[in-house]
Amino acid sequence: MTHDSPAPGPGTTPTPTPAAASQPRNPLHGLTLSHIVEALQARYGWAGLGERIAVRCFTHEPSLNASLKFLRKTPWARAKVESLYLFMLREQRRGGQQR
Repeated sequence: MTHDSPAPGPGTTPTPTPAAASQPRNPLHGLTLSHIVEALQARYGWAGLGERIAVRCFTHEPSLNASLKFLRKTPWARAKVESLYLFMLREQRRGGQQR
């Protein structure tokens, strides 16, 4: 089997994957759930997250690992967390960081 293209070397730039190229305006693309939860926790704190999204993993003995485990198994809760993250990004872009 012969290969026409050379193997990528240290000085070559990888071409974007089709998935990355297909979602250029998706602010969640490429972010891990861990990053999203950490950013929300830094912004609102666990108590603030519990007020905004009423799930036990934010209100009763909250931890990052417990929250990630729950959110990965619960699509409706993950959707709420992602929605809150997008709201936070919009709020920051508008300069309304007063909460």
